[in-house]
Amino acid sequence: MSQKIEGHGGALALAALRAAGVEELFTLSGGHIFPLYDAAHEAGFPLYDVRHEQTAVFAAEAVAKLQRRPGVAALTAGPGVTNGISGLTSAFFNAAPVLVLGGRAPQFRWGSGSLQEIDHLPIVRSITKHAATVTATDEIPQVIRAALAASLATHRGPSFVDLPLEVIFGFGEAEIIAPDVPVLTPDPDQVARVAALIAGAQHPVIIAGSDVYAGGAVTELRAAAEALTCPVFTNGMGRGALPPTHPLAFSKSRRIALNGADVVVVIGTPLDFRLGFGDFGSAKVVHLVDAPSQLAAHVEDAVGCAGDLRLILTGLAEHAGDRVDHTDWVATLRDAENAAAVKHAAEMTVESDLIKPARVYGELRKVLAPDAVTIGDGGDFVSYAGRYLEPAQPGTWLDPGPYGCLGTGMGYAMGARVTYPDRQICVLMGDGAAGFSLMDVESLVRQQLPVVIVVGNNGIWGLEKHPMQAMYGYDVAADLQPELRYDDVVIAMGGAGETVRQADQLGGALKRAFDSGVPYLVNVVTDPADAYPRSANLA
Repeated sequence: MSQKIEGHGGALALAALRAAGVEELFTLSGGHIFPLYDAAHEAGFPLYDVRHEQTAVFAAEAVAKLQRRPGVAALTAGPGVTNGISGLTSAFFNAAPVLVLGGRAPQFRWGSGSLQEIDHLPIVRSITKHAATVTATDEIPQVIRAALAASLATHRGPSFVDLPLEVIFGFGEAEIIAPDVPVLTPDPDQVARVAALIAGAQHPVIIAGSDVYAGGAVTELRAAAEALTCPVFTNGMGRGALPPTHPLAFSKSRRIALNGADVVVVIGTPLDFRLGFGDFGSAKVVHLVDAPSQLAAHVEDAVGCAGDLRLILTGLAEHAGDRVDHTDWVATLRDAENAAAVKHAAEMTVESDLIKPARVYGELRKVLAPDAVTIGDGGDFVSYAGRYLEPAQPGTWLDPGPYGCLGTGMGYAMGARVTYPDRQICVLMGDGAAGFSLMDVESLVRQQLPVVIVVGNNGIWGLEKHPMQAMYGYDVAADLQPELRYDDVVIAMGGAGETVRQADQLGGALKRAFDSGVPYLVNVVTDPADAYPRSANLA
């Protein structure tokens, strides 16, 4: 279905976005894209503005990931676009269907030195699926449609469209058509082969990642796991795909599982540093992905299958056949899981002079609702969140992903609050990460977007200080001002907050934060000597 409209370039662009299901724009005001604002104003279309362009792109990424549809940021020319590069790169690594619309100096005066004149495309091409400059006003919807189609097609990712000044301010008419998103059908023989491998394994393990949620394959994952009686571990937005109470859901016994597995099935996540680059000892590795480009070429003899993950997982359930009895294997892992749970429970209730991050999460677990969206923006402090928090539902966990970019917190919070007006939104932030985006609390306050921010304030770059000391016996450039009052910063911008120095004050502070109805920062002074027990390598 299509419709023909006419108007200035901003109106044509907005019509193309709305046809693709876009419901809001994130931006930082810039004259190069005024017609887009005019169109949004005339249509009553929501605009959310920020204090730094990276926040706009991170907010669009959060919407794209949570809602599994395009998230859009509109950035002015030159520094507006370059300020958004980290957000674009994060979306690229996280396979988020983000579209960035960039203002651009006028083509008719190109080379004369117009304000913020720079060719953005060479800068963004390596971190986008599609990048283009519109050359005529009539072509704006067509170019935006192509960009959105590229972003939504598997493997998903960001796109970029440049709108030169005379193009977006000009007038034209065009057909508005929603983008087509093809479905990639997997090879049925490969699906059957994978199903036979799992069914015939003595000790199979499934690791499911973000693309299971992004591809809408959560129900199919559960069905396949149950048909194959296969234990499931998750990472990224795959967390919560099986609720923590499911008999096949595991989180604390992964090392034991991988050491004992004979077949490891990795679904919808790369075999990168987070998974030891796919080196699972003698286990056979199976990699199930949504597009051939995502198959792990570096893992020798891995069995791969690419296609719509819903179809792959449905096929696995249908081909389960005469599987080996995995009851003893599942019971062994459950014993290890239960033992680890007892250990974690003790860690989350420990009494100490200085607050341990584990205690923060023990108290947070008591007040988080099952559908709360939890956002991680930090190093060691957020690593502990992955260890102690167990999302009860899929699509409720946001972290920077494999690119590891700090500064996502306020943008993710904005996108999450726009997505879920009535849920708890909780940002977990290291004090290092706070320096990247905390000023955008003002954007949340001004636009009445309440969130809770919990800062683990240990006064150091913990992810660097402790490893440097272990490697060299000293550290440099790894200290921050101790006990800074990040809560006072939030209060000064119209929010609220408090500093906590004693563990028995945590519960009350967190309750006040969630009850406040404003951006509220709980500034927890934590033990700087506490280091997360890391096992992953950078390379």
